[in-house]
Amino acid sequence: MKLSHFFYILLFIGFGNSKFCQAQKKIKIEYAGFFDINEEKYPGATILTRNDQQQVHIIHGGINMWCDQAIHFKNEDFVEAYGSVIVKQGDTINMTSKYVEYSGKTQLAFASGDVVLENPDSKISSDTLYFDRVKQQAFYRNGGHVQIDSSGTITSKIGRYYMDAKKYQFVEDVILTNDSTVVKSNYFDFYDETKHAYLFGPSTITTPESVTYCEKGFYDTENKIGYAVKKAKIDYNNRTIKGDSLYFDNNTSFASATNNITVIDTLNKSVVKGHYAEVFKAKDSMFITKRALAITVQQKDSIYIHADTLMVTGKPEKRITRAFRNARLYKSDMSAKADSIHSNQETGLTQLINISKFDSNDAFSVKRKPILWNIENQMTGDTIHLKSNPETEKLDSLIVFNNAFIISKDTLGTGYNQINGKTLIGLFDDKNELYQVDILKNAQSIYYFRNDENELVGIDKSKSGSIKILIENRDIEEVRKVNQIDGDIYPESKYPENEKLLKGFDWREDERPNSVEDLFKDDPPLVLPLIKGLEDYVPQEEFFDEDMLERVEKADKEAKPTSIGKPKESRNLPKPSKTKLVPPKQIASEKKKSSNPN
Repeated sequence: MKLSHFFYILLFIGFGNSKFCQAQKKIKIEYAGFFDINEEKYPGATILTRNDQQQVHIIHGGINMWCDQAIHFKNEDFVEAYGSVIVKQGDTINMTSKYVEYSGKTQLAFASGDVVLENPDSKISSDTLYFDRVKQQAFYRNGGHVQIDSSGTITSKIGRYYMDAKKYQFVEDVILTNDSTVVKSNYFDFYDETKHAYLFGPSTITTPESVTYCEKGFYDTENKIGYAVKKAKIDYNNRTIKGDSLYFDNNTSFASATNNITVIDTLNKSVVKGHYAEVFKAKDSMFITKRALAITVQQKDSIYIHADTLMVTGKPEKRITRAFRNARLYKSDMSAKADSIHSNQETGLTQLINISKFDSNDAFSVKRKPILWNIENQMTGDTIHLKSNPETEKLDSLIVFNNAFIISKDTLGTGYNQINGKTLIGLFDDKNELYQVDILKNAQSIYYFRNDENELVGIDKSKSGSIKILIENRDIEEVRKVNQIDGDIYPESKYPENEKLLKGFDWREDERPNSVEDLFKDDPPLVLPLIKGLEDYVPQEEFFDEDMLERVEKADKEAKPTSIGKPKESRNLPKPSKTKLVPPKQIASEKKKSSNPN
């Protein structure tokens, strides 16, 4: 039988403004197969039942609802719908459930039992769902999930959909899953149209290639790019990147970082620091600049390399570190300077190279060469190679190519022991100290001889084909000259002052780094960019807010005396205290700490 009662259907899909909704007509029953009255069980209500042809059909404000049976409380403008309930709004909204109740006075709806609400881009599923047409919002609080076309599925304990903004806000145990990515967070805002997600609180983004952690972040679920701030880090297999701000592209396994960056290589026991970095995982390469520092962690003594720019390339077992422009090296028993430093993890070879700026037409131009300090010895040459054992991490040898020059200050006097020649070869003992030095071809030397009482015996100056120096306890124990051309030992008083320095002498002790901090002493002042980052988390307002409670209270007061039990308007509303959504203290306090964004 067709009935003409008016029915104000559901839903959070409001059409027209709220003033129009509040002034709207009552529920309309468009079709029912049978109707009945049971005053004892449903006082003041009409019971509507489907027939074999179709379901009960209810219309209100452009929304259509079908069900197997409906209880219509005409005086209260309230309806309960049972069995295969379907709610449609044009071509955009389709909701199914086992049960729906709706009040035309409060414009609130409650659906339960396998609730599924679909729009063109997403589908919400939950056991229970609340709708408020006045606020244009849907809400679940006991678990649900949202399927969003290409972005995947989002599950959470609490979820809310703002239809005007096409925005989802998820709280507690939030997990987004698609074919290749899993995102977990405590607080998660998602925009349906852009497919952009905003993460707050401890959050992780896991892909087959990486795991990203942050406590404030953004992720484009469609393009698989994003950025992270606040305790941000990315793990790529054996490499971890930390920084104040991280950008990442999961399509290409690329990441860049800004300010206070640390890159940890657990396999090679190395750490790289700086204030701007780019990492290309697919190419196993990385470069870092702005006070860049590479640290090779060793059992007893780490090696520090600093330069304007550091580049690390290659697989872990074949990794190469290159330091460009103003490169410097420091360890407790050795330090060095060069235009560039190249270190090969596989071969254990470290090369100190200079790009010559020497102008032969300028009488005052000085050719700055790579320089190496070991204990009390200064060594220079056109190129310097250091060889170490990759397995034991101990220095093995060094080679100075072309214009080799070694200088050490006389232990008690003001003079300098000096040897130069074409090539220098040095051997290191187990303590990483030189115990033998060979100068090959065209060797020259000036050496201050002292007796056992450290009294100066004389100054030796000679030329020879090559020179072998044996060192013990950091002192020169023996000097052997091969194919000596000339030479003699002179008392200091008879030694010409202008011959105390060999040609090419350049004592550069003031340049020597004596600590890690000294590596940066000549750097210009560093000004870091301000990271604007993301807006702070805005917690959800109460879904069951004062406005809603006022509407419910008003409807309850208007309920007719024929009603029994708890007023229908408020019987499915939880206590407000159970639904209050308070963010973690660390998130809620962010705005109080500073008005400047991270």
